Amino acid sequence: MRWLKRGLLALLALLAIALTLIVATGNVPTARLLYDFATGAPDEPFDPGDAVPPPDYADEHNWAALPSRQDLADLVPAGVERGVAQGQAPVDVFFIHPTGFLKGSSWTFSMDADTSTEENTRWMIANQASPYNGCCNVYAPRYRQASIYTYFAADEATREAVLGFAYTDVERAFDYFLAHYNQGRPFILASHSQGTHHGIRLLREKIDGTPLAARMVAAYLIGGGLETAQFDDLQDIALCDAPRQLHCAVHWDTWSEAVREDQDPLPNVCTNPLTWRLDGPRAGREQHVGAVPDSGEYHVELSGDDAARDVIFAPHDAPLPKHVEAECAGGRLFVSDQSATPFGERGIAGNYHGLDYTLFYMDIRENAQLRVDAYLQEASP
Repeated sequence: MRWLKRGLLALLALLAIALTLIVATGNVPTARLLYDFATGAPDEPFDPGDAVPPPDYADEHNWAALPSRQDLADLVPAGVERGVAQGQAPVDVFFIHPTGFLKGSSWTFSMDADTSTEENTRWMIANQASPYNGCCNVYAPRYRQASIYTYFAADEATREAVLGFAYTDVERAFDYFLAHYNQGRPFILASHSQGTHHGIRLLREKIDGTPLAARMVAAYLIGGGLETAQFDDLQDIALCDAPRQLHCAVHWDTWSEAVREDQDPLPNVCTNPLTWRLDGPRAGREQHVGAVPDSGEYHVELSGDDAARDVIFAPHDAPLPKHVEAECAGGRLFVSDQSATPFGERGIAGNYHGLDYTLFYMDIRENAQLRVDAYLQEASP
C-alpha cells in the first residue's frame, strides 16, 4: 500500500503543479500538463558534462540585450517618451531573464538561437527588460538556463545542482559586464523568476559587503518567492520601503484578490509597486501608473520539438493606467481579479506570476527613473 500512497501523492503534486505552473502565460489543458510533467522530465541525476560549453561573453551573440545595438529591450509603449538614448545613459541595468526552457531531454538550455526557447527569451527582453530603457543602458545575458523541470525535481540535490550550474553563467556575465561594459557607472540589478533565483545569489555573494553596494541604485528582484530572512544578514542592502530609497531591493509575487482567502501566509518579501512600501496597506487604482499588454507570444508547450515558431514582436500598445489596485498580505501581492480582462488568460488558479511585470510595467519604469534621479542627485557635488 505504501507504493499506492506514494503514487497518489505524486499525482496530487502534479495536479498542484499544473494548476500553479509558474511560467503559465496562456490556457493549457490541465490533463496535457499532467501528462507532460509525468513523461517529460530529464533523467536524474544531473551531469554537468552533458551541457554545452560555457558561453563566451566577449561574443555579443551571447547577450540578449546590449545598448550598442537595436534589440527588443528598446521597445517603448505607444505614447510614452523614449527617455535616454541607449549607450548614453549615466546608469546601467543588468537584467537576468527567467525560465524559457520548458521542454527537452536536458537539464540546461543548449544555447541554440533557432528555438522556441530562444523566442521565449526574446519575449522576456521585450516585456520585462524594456521597462528599464527609460533610465538606463540595458544589458541582459543569455545563459545556460535551468529547465522548468528543475523546479519540480524529485531530488533537491538535483535542483540545487542545476540551478547552481546556471548561476555560474550569470556570475561570469556579471563579471564581464563590470570589467568591459559598466566602466564604473552606477547600476540597477533586475530579474524575474529563475532570474530572481540567480539575482538574490548575485546580490548576496558579489554585491553586498563590497564597493559595488554603493554603486547599486536598487535591485528589482521580482517574482521568485524571496523570503525576508534572505535579507536579514546583509551588510549594505536593505529592503526598500520608500519610492526614492537607494541601495535596497524590492520583490513581489502577484496573486488574484479572488483567491486571497484560500492562501496560507508566507514569510516572503512583498513590496507594493503602487506605493513602493514594504507590506503597506491597500493602494487604489488611482495610484496605478499603468499596465502594458505584452508584445509577441510566449510558448508554454511542455513537450514536442523546440523549433522556432517565427514569433513577431510588434511595438507595445499604449499603457492602461488605473487598471488595478494592490495590497500586500501574508507575503503575497493581491491585485484586482483579472478574469474579465485580456490579462486573465495569463493566470492559473489565481496565480499571476506571468503578470508580475505586465501589470506594473509603467510603475516599474517610472520608479526606476525616480531612483536613478535620486542617486544622481545624491552623488552630485
